[in-house]
Amino acid sequence: MKSWIVSLLVGVLAGGIYALLGVHSPAPPGIALLGLLGMLLGEQLVPALRRLLARQPLTLAWFRHECVPKISGAPQPERSDTPPH
Repeated sequence: MKSWIVSLLVGVLAGGIYALLGVHSPAPPGIALLGLLGMLLGEQLVPALRRLLARQPLTLAWFRHECVPKISGAPQPERSDTPPH
């Protein structure tokens, strides 16, 4: 399915949830930013659950390497096993 269609459908779902909770749309900036943060964090639940189902550990190193760059938009940190420049 095209990503813009998925985005629209998820937006409609989010709008419905906002209406059920009584939050005005567009939400005030603070609430909107918290909602965006929640989406970024929620997006990382899938890889974490997949890792748990594969019986792999959830380590801080894994979280920093895989999740933090996606949440913060920062580049992935260099691997610790590579020699410094």
